[in-house]
Formats: sequence, C-alpha cells, structure tokens
Amino acid sequence: MDKNTILSRYAAGERDFRGVILHQANLRDVNLSGANLSGADLSGADLNRANLIGCDLSCANLTDADLNGANLSGANLSDTNLIGADMVHVNLEASNLKRADLRSASLVLANLARANLSESELSGTNFSGANLFHADFSAANLYEAEITGADLTGAIITEEEMSREKTYTGSSHKWVTWAGGR
Repeated sequence: MDKNTILSRYAAGERDFRGVILHQANLRDVNLSGANLSGADLSGADLNRANLIGCDLSCANLTDADLNGANLSGANLSDTNLIGADMVHVNLEASNLKRADLRSASLVLANLARANLSESELSGTNFSGANLFHADFSAANLYEAEITGADLTGAIITEEEMSREKTYTGSSHKWVTWAGGR
C-alpha cells in the first residue's frame, strides 16, 4: 500500500492499517491520528511533523525514521523498534513505550511527560533538554544515555538504571525486516 492509498482510505474513515509496509515513505506533515499501524514497517520513513496522536504503533519498525516535531501524544509504541530514530522536539506525552527499543535514538528537547518507558532499551539514547516529568523508567536500560538538561522531576528512575551496564531483559523481538517480512 502506498502513501496516497492510505491517505485516501484514512479520509474515507478507515483507521486499520496493521502491518502496512511504508519503508522510506515520505509521510511528512500527514494526519493519521488514531490509526492502527501496529506491526507496520515505517523504517526510514519521513514522519516529520506528522500528527500521530493516539496511534497504535505497537510492534512497528521505525528504525532510522525521522519523527522530528511529530505529535505522538497518547500513542501506543510498546515493543516498537525505534533504533536510531530522529525524534527531536517530538511530543510523546502520556505515550506507552514499554519494552520499546530506542538504542541510539535522538530525543533532544522531546516531551515525554508521563510517558511509560518501563523495560525499554535506552542505551545511548540522547534525552538532552527533554521533558521527562513523571516518566516511568522502571527496569529500563539507560546505560550511556545522555540526560543533560533534562527535566527529571517526579520521574521513576533509580541510580542503578542510570549507572551500570545491564543486559537487556525485555521480550524477544522479531522486528519487521527492511523488506517487510517477519
């Protein structure tokens, strides 16, 4: 399915796009709020400034996706692959990122207030200047994560999660491949 087909179906009221393959698609500035994109392959996609409020992106592949300035507030990104994703100024307020893999992702100046990041793989993630107000980092791996200037007020985070290298113990992921297969 291509971008125009999805946008046309979305405009007609359809919201179920589970497993869609949009590898490297240009989805800049699109509105897909409330859509079900679980298991989708959006690796390398340009989702710059996209409206994805309340979307289900669970188990999706967003490896190296550009989500700069996107709005994903209230979205479900549990078990999602966001390795290397560019998410500067992204809005993830009250989103579910439980067991997500954000290794080496850039969340500079992102809004993650009240986000659930429990059991997530966050090693090497850049949270510089991010709003982490009341974010839940329970059992997350933050080894070598950058948090300079981040607001950690009320965040659920332990010194152990911040200070030592841990082996990721989250669920085993079968990420969508670059070719869209499982």
